[in-house]
Amino acid sequence: MSNEDITLTAGDAEVTVLPGNGGRVGGLRVAGTELLRQGERFGCFPMVPWCGRIRDGRFRDGGTVHQMPLNSPPHAIHGTARDGAWKTARVRADEAVITYDLVEPWPYPGRVTQQFALTPDSLTLTMSVETYDSSFPAQIGWHPWFNRNLGGEDVRVDFTPEWQEERGDDHLPTGRRIDPRPGPWDDCFGMPGGVDVTLTWPGQLELKVTSREEWVVVYDEQEAAVCVEPQTGPPDGLNSLPRLVTPLEPLEATAMWTWQRL
Repeated sequence: MSNEDITLTAGDAEVTVLPGNGGRVGGLRVAGTELLRQGERFGCFPMVPWCGRIRDGRFRDGGTVHQMPLNSPPHAIHGTARDGAWKTARVRADEAVITYDLVEPWPYPGRVTQQFALTPDSLTLTMSVETYDSSFPAQIGWHPWFNRNLGGEDVRVDFTPEWQEERGDDHLPTGRRIDPRPGPWDDCFGMPGGVDVTLTWPGQLELKVTSREEWVVVYDEQEAAVCVEPQTGPPDGLNSLPRLVTPLEPLEATAMWTWQRL
């Protein structure tokens, strides 16, 4: 099938999926209000086969060191799949499935599948990475850009992480866990019971970001938007906490956004 834009609807919710632009969610409108920052680099893009930065763009797999392009010098950031065109596998009124085959510069063959399932008050994002060949380390995450302001007061971000990954001058975790600090953030947090972050636009909308995964990066240093990014491991996780994709065991993750009007 083609990689034309897909529109999903359920109740007064509408989601646009853009297979041709990195498999990202291009928009989420609730009762006509757009919640995601607009623009070809924004919306909500998949972070796969890694999340956040890889230190110096290098990761080790056994005895082999692989070098990724330094697209955020001196590091490599956010995977390769957001730069590719995805293929549409299935579309219904309120659900879509798209796929992407991993290619160079990623050194291993594999397939990524994303599913988007919309209800009138939720969007469920599911992603998997599978291989029919050699095993390899990988990560899965989502990078939404939620509009800071929907026409009223700025959004409020509420969550209770168990720890914060101490961030070095190079923006990467040092390996130390510290007590959570007040923002602004470009930081990774640990939530062992699962990611649970509430975004509140006072008097307008409340949206919860939840996932069974226990890592979340919160980025709110930009004026226009706030990012809440559930992921399967911390930044530089291909080196510090690799999750293995094997022919028998794909890597799978789910994130859910649920909302209610206030």
